[in-house]
Amino acid sequence: MSTRDTLLRAALRLLEQDGESRFSTRAVCTAANVTAPTLYHHFGSADGLLSAALMEGFRQLLTRKKAVERSPDAESALRQGWDDYVRFAKDRPRLYAAMMARFLQGATIPAAEEAFAHLRLQIDALAAEGRLALKAPQAASLMWAAASAAALLHVTAALGATKQLPAPEPKVIKSIRDQAIASICKPRSENET
Repeated sequence: MSTRDTLLRAALRLLEQDGESRFSTRAVCTAANVTAPTLYHHFGSADGLLSAALMEGFRQLLTRKKAVERSPDAESALRQGWDDYVRFAKDRPRLYAAMMARFLQGATIPAAEEAFAHLRLQIDALAAEGRLALKAPQAASLMWAAASAAALLHVTAALGATKQLPAPEPKVIKSIRDQAIASICKPRSENET
């Protein structure tokens, strides 16, 4: 493994353990067993390393989504992709929170843009099957919002953001997903007539 990859792996591990607010180049250097000049040689600055780590997080999310979505049925593929996105946030809440913070700050993140484009392809596949009940942009926005809301439930519970929100029950997450899909999809019986 290259020194750059070792640094990225250490940065991701520390982001997942401690979150962005406690992220430091000193901790990354210690975890990667390198000196600060080595880190700066590869990433230029602390923010350069943090940006690269967050981009790697988005790349891992996208890779995972693509690997999971194998169903030939457009609705099933959409459901699988949605589940995997939410599972990523549940499994890696601190990393997900840091990734979303950077995204919401307006950073250009190619993997995030590709993930949304992938969602649009799934929506277009539903439209091609004659199953789309909304216009494609609205359907994509609804699915993105539903997945983000479910992910945020996991993140706020995992990070203890509020005592009033315990970890969401699986049936709550499933209900968010199913209601979003029911809102954008025509029932199969309408399509088959």
